[in-house]
Amino acid sequence: MGKKSKGLGAAKKLKSRRQQFKIVRRPGIKKKYDPLKGSSQAKAIVLEKVQVEAKQPNSAMRKCARVQLVKNGKQITAFMPGDGAQKLINEHDEVVIECIGGKMGRSKGDLPCIRWQVIKVNDQSLDALLKGKLEKARR
Repeated sequence: MGKKSKGLGAAKKLKSRRQQFKIVRRPGIKKKYDPLKGSSQAKAIVLEKVQVEAKQPNSAMRKCARVQLVKNGKQITAFMPGDGAQKLINEHDEVVIECIGGKMGRSKGDLPCIRWQVIKVNDQSLDALLKGKLEKARR
C-alpha cells in the first residue's frame, strides 16, 4: 500500500481505504458458543470440586467447581471466589453462576478457560456466607 491521500478532494479515497481495513463483527458470535444461551445467570448442580493451575507467572491452585447446567445439561467449570469458598460448596449443591466479566466475554486474569463464577449456594449468597452473615442451609 502507498501513502495516504492528502488534500481537499481526498475524503472519498480515504473513506474507501478505511473500508478495506474495517473489522467485520458478526452479531451473535458469543451466543453461538455460550452455554448460558445469552442469559446473565443460570442454575447448576455441582458435580465435583477441582483445582485449576493459574497461568504463568503465577503458581497457584485456583479452586473451581465442575457444574452441570439445569437448563440444558451442559457441563462447565466455574470459579469459586473468596477465601474458604470451597468449604461451603459441596457436591450435589445447587448453585447460581454468572459471567466473570473479562474482556469480550473471555476468561479473566490468570484463570485459563474459566469464564463463570459461583454467586449463590442453595439460594444463599456466597458473599454473605463467607462474611459470616448467614449459616449454610441444610438440604
